[in-house]
Amino acid sequence: MKKFLAMILALVMVLAMVSVASAEDAMRVAMITDYGDITDQSFNQTTYEACKKWAEENGVDFTYFKPAGDSTPERVAMVEKAAEEGYNVIVMPGYAFGGTIAEVQNDYSDIKFVALDVSEGDLGGVELASNVYCAVYQEELCGYMAGYAAVKLGYTHLGFLGGMAVPAVVRYGYGFVQGCNAAAVEMGKEKEVTVEYVYGNQFFGDADITAYMDNWYQTMGVQAVFACGGGIYTSAAEAAAKVNAKVIGVDVDQAGIINAYGEGMTVTSAMKGLAATVNTLLTEIKAGNFASFGGKVETLGLVSGTDMDANYVGIPASTQYAEGFTAEDYAALVAKMFAGEVTVSNDTETQPEVALTVTYYGNIK
Repeated sequence: MKKFLAMILALVMVLAMVSVASAEDAMRVAMITDYGDITDQSFNQTTYEACKKWAEENGVDFTYFKPAGDSTPERVAMVEKAAEEGYNVIVMPGYAFGGTIAEVQNDYSDIKFVALDVSEGDLGGVELASNVYCAVYQEELCGYMAGYAAVKLGYTHLGFLGGMAVPAVVRYGYGFVQGCNAAAVEMGKEKEVTVEYVYGNQFFGDADITAYMDNWYQTMGVQAVFACGGGIYTSAAEAAAKVNAKVIGVDVDQAGIINAYGEGMTVTSAMKGLAATVNTLLTEIKAGNFASFGGKVETLGLVSGTDMDANYVGIPASTQYAEGFTAEDYAALVAKMFAGEVTVSNDTETQPEVALTVTYYGNIK
C-alpha cells in the first residue's frame, strides 16, 4: 500500500511539473507603448488593437504596459516588468524603442521582441540579437499612393509638411511628389499641378508652424497638405479648418483625429501595415517559426497585387474616393506597383525629377 501511494505521489509530482513547464512555455504577449497611449489613433492604438484582436482569436494571454514617461530608462522598466510577470513575447511600436532594444535584448534572451518601425539607425549601431525582429516600411510606396490619389481626385495645389528630414520622412515626401507627378502626367496636367514642400524640423505642431500653414492655405491657395511627422499634423489641421481645406494623414488611418478639426477634412492617409506585421509575426511565433525572423531588420512593402489587407503599405478604406479615383482605381494601381509596372524611387539624397513644379523651402524652424 505504501509503495502504491508513493507511486501515486510521484505521478502527481510529475504531472505538476509538466503543468508548470507547459505554463512557462505558453505564449504570453505584452505590448509596450512608446510615449503615447493606446488611444492615440496612431502607432500605439493600432498596434494595441491588432495584438488584442490576435490574442483573443488565438486564446493567448495579452496585456500592455505604459511607461511613466518618454525616456529609454522608463521603457526599459516596462520590459523588466513584463518579464517579471512572465510575458515572453513583447511588441514595441515606434523608433523610440531603438535604445530600449540595445539595452535589453541580451539580458532577456528568452523573450522574443517584435519592434515596429525601428531601423538600423535607431539601434545606434548595435548588432541585433537573434531574439529581436525589427520591421521597417517602404514609405515611398504609400507616399506615392497618397499623392497619386490626391491629384486624381482633382487637387492641383498640394503641400508636403514633413517633421524632421530623417530618411523615413524624406521617403514619404519624395514618394508623394512622384505620385503627384505620375497622376498629373497621366491627366496631361503637369503644368497645372504644383507642390509646396517644407519640413517643420520637429515632430509636433506649434503656433509658428500653424502660421506657416495659414499662409499656404489662405494666401497661396494650397488645397491639401500631406502632414507627415508625428503630431505636426495638428498645425496643418488647425490651419485647414479656417478655410475648409484638406489634410492627408500618415502612418495609420488618421481620418478619426484629423476630421475632429473639420468634417471630411482627411483626403486619405499614407499607411504602414502595423496590424499586418503584428498578425504575421505573432502567428509565426505561435507556430514556432521565429528563428526565420529573429536577428533581422526587414523592409516591408507590397506582398500582393490583389489582397490590400495583406500588404504592409497602402491607403485606407476611408479615402474620399470619387469619380476621378475610385477603390477600383486604387486596386489597379496596387496591382501595377506589385507587378513592377509602376516603380517608385527610394532615393533620399536626390530630389525626384518630375514634370510638375515643386518648390522646396527647407526647414520652417
